[in-house]
Amino acid sequence: MALLELRNVTRSYGELDALKNVDLSVEEGEWLSIMGPSGSGKTTMMNLIGCLDKPTSGEIWLDGTELSHLSGKALTKVRRNTIGLIFQKFHLVGHLTALENVMLAQYYHSLPDKQEALEALDRVGLAARASHLPSQLSGGEQQRVCIARALINYPKIVLADEPTGNLDEANEAVVLDFFSQLHAQGTTLIVVTHDPEVGRLGERQVNLAHGVIEKEVRHALACPLLPDQECATPEEPCDIRDLEKVMA
Repeated sequence: MALLELRNVTRSYGELDALKNVDLSVEEGEWLSIMGPSGSGKTTMMNLIGCLDKPTSGEIWLDGTELSHLSGKALTKVRRNTIGLIFQKFHLVGHLTALENVMLAQYYHSLPDKQEALEALDRVGLAARASHLPSQLSGGEQQRVCIARALINYPKIVLADEPTGNLDEANEAVVLDFFSQLHAQGTTLIVVTHDPEVGRLGERQVNLAHGVIEKEVRHALACPLLPDQECATPEEPCDIRDLEKVMA
């Protein structure tokens, strides 16, 4: 079974079907981009995957657990233990420092660990800003605090909603480079975005329109041995002999 599966999922609000009979699977370690215009169903899909909402019909399987019939309390537990959420608008607690915002996620998961939280901030280059409040941080720094907070409990899936939407070009590059490092380490990433350049970084991209998956695209992957080269797409696996020719 895939790490995440949506099976014939519909989410309705009154007579409006925000998602209609959607089937989707995500393998462990995959980077999936979800794209589409406003009103296409991206936010609805994110809320369902992130255990923030339940489908009207259909099944959602996450790491072997079927979610659609769980109580709100049970969904919160799954979200806390399995999913790291990164939001466009950061959602940091304004009166807490960067370090305390990261430790807050630990508190709701298990026990706060100051040293571990400091190490998480250090991984995103913010150890020196640990004592700063969100209002004292730039947008890019706040987003990196969000990333540290999302990763502190070692989630199986990192779900990012427009993670670069409020960032300038330089900070966007920093965040996306960190995502690439996470993916190289085997982290499963689902990135909701309207930016085609961000969407193309995923090895697979699904485009939503009017609540259905309109198109699915698989992208060429960066070669792990030759970073400036592209590997073949998954449908055309890389042949080691081709690599040997390039490296010769």
